[in-house]
Amino acid sequence: MQNKTLEQLEAEILAPSQRLIEDIKKIQGDIMLLGIGGKMGPSMAKLAVRALAAAGISKRIIGVSRFSDKALQQELEEIGIETIACDLLNEEELKQLPQVPNIIYLAGHKFGTTGNEDFTWAMNAYLPGLVASHFKQANIVAFSSGNVLPFVPVTDGCVSEETTPEPVGEYAQSCLGRERIFEYFSKKNNTPTLIYRLNYAVDFRYGVLVEIAKAVREGRPIDLTSENVNVIWQGDANEIALRALLHCESPAKMLNVTGPETLSTRWIAERFAEHFGTTATFVNQAAGTALLNNASECHRLFGYPNTTIREAIDITAKWLLEGGQLWNKDTHFQERKGKF
Repeated sequence: MQNKTLEQLEAEILAPSQRLIEDIKKIQGDIMLLGIGGKMGPSMAKLAVRALAAAGISKRIIGVSRFSDKALQQELEEIGIETIACDLLNEEELKQLPQVPNIIYLAGHKFGTTGNEDFTWAMNAYLPGLVASHFKQANIVAFSSGNVLPFVPVTDGCVSEETTPEPVGEYAQSCLGRERIFEYFSKKNNTPTLIYRLNYAVDFRYGVLVEIAKAVREGRPIDLTSENVNVIWQGDANEIALRALLHCESPAKMLNVTGPETLSTRWIAERFAEHFGTTATFVNQAAGTALLNNASECHRLFGYPNTTIREAIDITAKWLLEGGQLWNKDTHFQERKGKF
């Protein structure tokens, strides 16, 4: 990795795995990504295109977004992704979307929830009903969040899908609303659905690792109140989302998606300090609880992630040291009162 350019590194770590290539052959019909303009959508669509090419098959990958960023729309179209500009909350525009057999629902609203609660609920709990009604014949993988689950002692082995949700704050509450609406329509219309509870995706441009790395590099102390965290490399999370189209069920299947480790933010910070030749500093005492997901069912279905935490840390450090682009879209993973 030491001698590779950032471009070579990015191309390599975003390549589809053999497991994805084999599974994408089994997915029947085209795939539409609703809300493709967010953090994960573009890379997920590009991954799907690369997997199809490697599998030697043809399938439409369709991306739907408002596309306020026209450059993104052009970028996607240039690599073979069909794009449709649509305000999903506009029912007339939504009704014009073509019927496809496979939907990945990425739309949602998190940051800016405080003071804008009505829009958050509209996006996270009202829109899912419109989507589920329109695409009732499709397989639906609906993104949700580990925020719907309770904070648990770090020694409890994390929270499985069987645990009763206890969302804190209106963002998390609206995410549970999203889940319940998709569950309702899955039962009502016999729509195969998988609720994809992600906690947290990381990439060399954003995420928990980038946030910790930036703080260490800039000499800012790390808040240890939430000392433990789960993460999964975004490339692996994207692969799981695509492969999950083969595991949609009615009633809807719940699935926690994250890496296998319960990680220490102190340990992560110290690893970055080694890369940067500095010393990590810390503030506050650990509360002893955190949002931690048990993703053993995910690993049973899809295997362990391809990218290990050590590799993710190494890649992120190299990206920062060589001036790679950052998105500045913090996760606020240390938030404990649900204020986003």
